[in-house]
Amino acid sequence: MPEVSEFLPMLALLLGIGAFAGVMAGLLGVGGGIILVPSFFYAFSGLGYGGPDLMQICLATSLATIIVTSVRSVLAHGRKGAVDWAILKGWAPGIAIGAILGVFAVAQLRTPALQTIFGCLALVVAVYLGLGRSEWRLGQAMPKGAGRAVLSPVVGFLSVLMGIGGGSFGVPLMSLYNTPIHRAVATAAGFGVVIAVPSVAGFLMTSVEGAPPYTIGAVNLPAFAVIIAMTLITAPWGVKLAHAMDPKPLKRVFAVFLAVVALNMLRKAAGW
Repeated sequence: MPEVSEFLPMLALLLGIGAFAGVMAGLLGVGGGIILVPSFFYAFSGLGYGGPDLMQICLATSLATIIVTSVRSVLAHGRKGAVDWAILKGWAPGIAIGAILGVFAVAQLRTPALQTIFGCLALVVAVYLGLGRSEWRLGQAMPKGAGRAVLSPVVGFLSVLMGIGGGSFGVPLMSLYNTPIHRAVATAAGFGVVIAVPSVAGFLMTSVEGAPPYTIGAVNLPAFAVIIAMTLITAPWGVKLAHAMDPKPLKRVFAVFLAVVALNMLRKAAGW
């Protein structure tokens, strides 16, 4: 049982992380995981929790929060008729397979390797956020057959390696294949459920070293609970801000912020 003096600093940091993640998710529509994973890493390592498995804990705990937020999101979008159920049903099996493979891959990798992967993929997301154009297209409809069989596991696999839901890869992918942005966002919330549920089930059975207090498998329960509570409070604030200002310049600012975070992750992975 940890001392109160040991637990309170972690709780305070988690409250701040949850508030920031909720506002940014509501303001820019970015998935919380891409903020939560590096935030968890800096918070836990700053409090003295390290070891070779720290990134596993960050990824697993982020994905656990995504179960709740994605279910809420897809139900809300579904009530408005925004979810493309045909895309979701067609892509879900491949995404789930990729997510399960991602858990096995993460279990074999230590923190420096996972930091490198996160940093490289986050740079890709940052470039797309900063430079991407809504008119870019790879096709007029989402791939089926061999194209879907290849791409759907890749989405699940890479998402687990980053600890994120369906938004960061699913929304750009659907947009590039001519899916309207609101339908892409709604359907990507369903991707998040398909990614997070099997991966978290796997991470709960994973053994890790140097975990913060109250960690089951690789999922830290206080972080999970606090982040869910705070994002429920602060995400609506971000939505209100989004309606009060033009989010496009803010997306570019966030892209720069994300690129800095990614480069710092790569720096730490290199031991500098």
